[in-house]
Amino acid sequence: MAELQKVIGLMSGTSLDGIDAALVETDGQDIVRPGQALFVAYSAEMRALLKDALVAASALAVGGQVPQSILDAEQRLTDVHADAVGQLLAVAGVRAEAIALLGFHGQTILHRPQEHRTWQIGDGARLARLTGIDVVNDFRSADMDAGGEGAPFAPLYHAALARRTPGLKLPVAVLNVGGVANVTFVGRETVLAFDTGPGNAPMDDWAMKHLGKPMDENGKLARSGRVDARILARMLENPFFARRPPKSLDRMDFGFEPVNALSPADGAATSAAFTAASIARAAEHFPEPISEWIMCGGGRYNKALLGSLRMSVRVPVRPAEDVGWRGDFIEAEAFAYLAARSAKGLPLSLPTTTGAPNPTTGGRLHRYDRRLTKEA
Repeated sequence: MAELQKVIGLMSGTSLDGIDAALVETDGQDIVRPGQALFVAYSAEMRALLKDALVAASALAVGGQVPQSILDAEQRLTDVHADAVGQLLAVAGVRAEAIALLGFHGQTILHRPQEHRTWQIGDGARLARLTGIDVVNDFRSADMDAGGEGAPFAPLYHAALARRTPGLKLPVAVLNVGGVANVTFVGRETVLAFDTGPGNAPMDDWAMKHLGKPMDENGKLARSGRVDARILARMLENPFFARRPPKSLDRMDFGFEPVNALSPADGAATSAAFTAASIARAAEHFPEPISEWIMCGGGRYNKALLGSLRMSVRVPVRPAEDVGWRGDFIEAEAFAYLAARSAKGLPLSLPTTTGAPNPTTGGRLHRYDRRLTKEA
């Protein structure tokens, strides 16, 4: 039996809501045993810093000087992740010395695969110093350098999880709805993955505009409105949906501009229906029919989105908890698993998940130098 390591995965997704931190025991191949996990919400100040970084990254020319707003966001982001690690260790009753690695995704502030550019901020060396634990970060660059899309990056974990879950009838689709939505088709032999379209991001931004809140909690606003069928049909004409995978998106690729003229409730309803319809269209690209959708990520709490999705597909849609998974922490668990794979030189992506020509490893290891005193 392969040696199991304790690894912590850290994920800050495109929803910009906070940090998911998950402790797992894994061999980086077939075995993953979930341990303690927690969520650390970002403050309003932290969310504002990250949104400023997104805007600054979008405006920055290739080779341009990185603005101070991004550097400040990176340092603060790293420090908040170190705090999350400390909280998780305390809750789990585990010392830092017992943790082999941290899988540190960082925060994506730019993803333009057509330009061969992806950018995740987060200082891996600083995180290693602050926590006293070796860190693996920069998971996506090697894949993009090899010609891949650099996303999505959780599919190998989705496949390992699905194939070890009793009672699942393959093939299934593992759906993650964060700021952007992505899907992994898990067959008996095949793994296929791609971004399906918008996730929560346009809905969250609409809620902030009209409710002054970071999300439409439980889809309450959307459920009070009516879907504008004409606007929805125009939104679905976007050529991205017909494009064959592999394909991936930036958080800013889909906004709420198409529904801007609608009332707050109707705009929320139409945005939720748009996300659901774009997810349903993903099945056009599956190599064979699936038995069910398994839904992870914050989007599964949006009752308007979930209801619309169930009406749009012909097979069951189940939240991750129904099959014994932790739907809030799948992505964090995935980056723990990928950190273990990276340390062993195993592939993190496949031609069928990102479009890289060959299975591609990656990640950058930052070792904690125990001769140094941790920063305050």
